[in-house]
Amino acid sequence: MDYYYIWFFVTVFFFILILFAFMDNSSKTDNINDITAFTALVLLFIHIFWLLALMNLEIRLRKFMLPLWLLIFNIPILLVTVMVVISTVFVILYEEITNRDVSTIGKKVVKKREFWSKAKKDSHRKLNHVLIFIGLVVVWYVGLFIARSFTGSSTGMIPGENNMLSLYLKLIITPYSIMEVLFSLGWFYYLLFFFFYIFFLFMFANELTRKQKNLYFPFTFFTKLLLSEKETRNYGTYLFFTIGQLFAAFVCPPMVFFAILGIGSISDLMTSQIGIRYGKTHISWNKNKTWEGSIAGVIATFVIGFFFVGIVWSLIFTLAFLIFDIFTDKPINISDNLLIPIGCSLIYILIRFFFNLDYYTILLLWI
Repeated sequence: MDYYYIWFFVTVFFFILILFAFMDNSSKTDNINDITAFTALVLLFIHIFWLLALMNLEIRLRKFMLPLWLLIFNIPILLVTVMVVISTVFVILYEEITNRDVSTIGKKVVKKREFWSKAKKDSHRKLNHVLIFIGLVVVWYVGLFIARSFTGSSTGMIPGENNMLSLYLKLIITPYSIMEVLFSLGWFYYLLFFFFYIFFLFMFANELTRKQKNLYFPFTFFTKLLLSEKETRNYGTYLFFTIGQLFAAFVCPPMVFFAILGIGSISDLMTSQIGIRYGKTHISWNKNKTWEGSIAGVIATFVIGFFFVGIVWSLIFTLAFLIFDIFTDKPINISDNLLIPIGCSLIYILIRFFFNLDYYTILLLWI
């Protein structure tokens, strides 16, 4: 169909533009994080193109599913672009009419931040991640309760197949299996993925406009309250968090993704807060972290994993978290906001495929 090729190339153009803008505005002092995030985005976009091409070959997906995907990928980009244009025009007009520099707005609030304690600054930076995790879990739990109450089934909320690498190979080996694979994942998988896709676009636009002198975005002000001095020179870690979780949402089933999201938000917050407030025993090769903080994060990871993926996978993710935590950002100079979601998701798909180790969600017993 004609619309497919038009929108497909529009999508390709937008994604290439995003990748170019990401690297063009990246910092030379933060190469590892930027390259890791860029690689994750490249792999993600390539697979999206591939899935769109496979969907076009399946007649039953052309009428509804394919147009829906193309709209969901492109409309948020257009919306963000419009928001940037409107915000930029508004700020320019405001400065012309009032003779005031918009950057001075909220200066008093930003000044107060300088007197915040290290623990308060850290909690403000990471609490948003925790709220996203809690909000999505509540949505899942309420949706599951409603689905089971009215239909007696959790179809759509829990994937019929969670061996993601096996599904990937099926797409390669079995012709015209795209419809079966897509529907086996359930609708909630797509809700999580597209939520983080849209969230990524907003956070990316926020970072790009923050780095540009002549462009503005409605939420740029909040970065002054959330970013550390180091982050203002590079990309904010909230962008790396979004990219890492977007990657995990794409390659993991919902329950595994929830475990990873919980680890990247709650466990990370527990590690830093306990470390800052009560940590006394510093890790010898990383003086910025303490064993007390790492142990707190390990305990939180085990508890989160236990409820979402069962005790065996909880132990696996706990060990992975411990390794990731104590070796970042020294000696491995990479953000744990990238390493935890990408590392844990890759660990899951490989162990699940080669050892056929399934997970078990204890939370399902409470419905």
